Amino acid sequence: MESPHYKGHQQINGNDLYYEYYKNEASTITLVLIHGFLSSSFSFRRLIPLLKEEYNVVSVDLPPFGNSGKSTQFIYSYENMAKSIIELTQKLGVKEFVVIGHSMGGQISLNIAYLQPDLVKRAVLLCSSGYLERSKQSLILASYLPFFHLIVKRHLARSGVLKNLQNVVYNQSLIDEEMFHGYMRPFLEDDIFKGLTRLIRHREGDLPKEKLHQINTPCLLIWGEQDKVVPLQIGKRLHHDLKHSNLIVFEETGHLVPEERPEEVFLHIRNFIVNDEDATIKANELH
Repeated sequence: MESPHYKGHQQINGNDLYYEYYKNEASTITLVLIHGFLSSSFSFRRLIPLLKEEYNVVSVDLPPFGNSGKSTQFIYSYENMAKSIIELTQKLGVKEFVVIGHSMGGQISLNIAYLQPDLVKRAVLLCSSGYLERSKQSLILASYLPFFHLIVKRHLARSGVLKNLQNVVYNQSLIDEEMFHGYMRPFLEDDIFKGLTRLIRHREGDLPKEKLHQINTPCLLIWGEQDKVVPLQIGKRLHHDLKHSNLIVFEETGHLVPEERPEEVFLHIRNFIVNDEDATIKANELH
């Protein structure tokens, strides 16, 4: 039977957060999916159909991306995005969850695990960003210019959606019309570039190793060996700095692992969760 599918918006921290909620009455486990930079829930379109058959799934569009708001009052920091997702899950009645983050979404997932470890049972990091420093002060100051969002728009237009897709996908034959239009659609309105301007201004640096060392959440890291955006070396560093982590590497795979290897990603996630459930059962039996 088809799982109930809810699409909705929640006003959180002065911005409109869009989410899709796939309820699975047979499961007690909820997965929260967080996409990467210049993306949306669309990037999980091949993974969600597999996950929702076994779990409750919440996929969130981070502002200013996808169908979420592009408020010019919202603080577009990783910490505020993490807190906004925490508040969303609370409003949806989710008491704990497994967080799955791709690219920038992986870094926000780590922020959630750092800020509220009791909420996050496990974390799956798909080619997660890591160790990026804050934007240079000159760029932050330039972001206050009234026309700066047009510079952002021109810069992204110059690289183009097709060129960006070719950079993030190893198997170029996967790039079809549906994929192209799915990643292009969010950039057809100018409001997103004002949000991106504030993201450049507000984005703090990625969590330093001192804070990563404090994260006790079990983490599964999944990487593409040919990732040009967040190289495998970053995955190896995160694996070293996260105390309870495991690193899986896919050959002949680029940055967009949810698109390129959905079945393999799903199987690794399921094994990761099953092992956790088995450990809980054994611990309960001992008591």
